[in-house]
Amino acid sequence: MGFRWWARARALELGLVGWASNLADGRVEVVAEGPRESCEKLLSLLRTGDTPGHVEGVVERWSDAKRGIAGFVER
Repeated sequence: MGFRWWARARALELGLVGWASNLADGRVEVVAEGPRESCEKLLSLLRTGDTPGHVEGVVERWSDAKRGIAGFVER
């Protein structure tokens, strides 16, 4: 199981919508939308070190919900 798939599965379990995509520089961007408590839980899970692959760090950026996202996809 890859990191994007794992992040997607955790987000769906938390009732979040959004995406996980590979960036050109090798990083993965995870965008999640939903209740703040669920987003904070996802951030906590991403920081555990129990994820597939090698995660060196997690940077968070909060913004207003876009409300046009449906589901959670791997890009």
